[in-house]
Amino acid sequence: MLVPLKDDVGSHGAPLVTVGLILANLAVFAYQLSLQAGPDAGAAGAADAFLLEFGTIPCRLTGACGAPAEFPHPAATVLTAMFLHAGLFHVGGNMLYLWIFGNGVEDRLGHLRFLLFYLVAGVAAALAQTAAGPASRVPMVGASGAVSGVLGAYLLLFPYARVLTLVLFGFFVRFVHVPALLVLGLWIVVQLVSGVIAVGHAAGSGVDAGGVAWFAHIGGFVAGMALLFVLRPRSRRRL
Repeated sequence: MLVPLKDDVGSHGAPLVTVGLILANLAVFAYQLSLQAGPDAGAAGAADAFLLEFGTIPCRLTGACGAPAEFPHPAATVLTAMFLHAGLFHVGGNMLYLWIFGNGVEDRLGHLRFLLFYLVAGVAAALAQTAAGPASRVPMVGASGAVSGVLGAYLLLFPYARVLTLVLFGFFVRFVHVPALLVLGLWIVVQLVSGVIAVGHAAGSGVDAGGVAWFAHIGGFVAGMALLFVLRPRSRRRL
């Protein structure tokens, strides 16, 4: 198991959008926790209802299961779902990856273009998952798709960056510097293999038994690569 901790890519300014997105995700997650911690017996149900209401459900987008007058509109949930998470490890993992890899991408794109990039990658991820399982009633939540877009862009921009990584293999624990090409290359291979397995096990939903939307990760990753050619990252300034 590889857990990235820090890269060696410097930046020329503060990653304002990256920090802002992290704070926004943490604020929404704190609100989710407040729903779960309510004094009444239905607190857990209220938290689950919040995820169902603002998460992206593929069959709502395709019209296979949604009511015509429901709120919020299914299209709006493609954006709201990016800021919802199913648990502490879910939000923690996504925000860790965003913090490590978002900094460099934001530095190259600029603040506003990076924000646009992030949101569009998240939308593309949701659409990819919907295409993989258009009749699925499983809600998609999390920043994983948008963060996957960041990883795809980072791989193209900084393939030879060094990433301080925690390596866990049984009783073997060590901190090593690993090329980003290896870390992110292994990551996308895992997504591809897992996506194929999920389709086989879940009859075309693209979601595994643990609720992981693999095709959202793949779609976001590919979208992140493609968006670089559209947004044209600025070249690095020499110090």
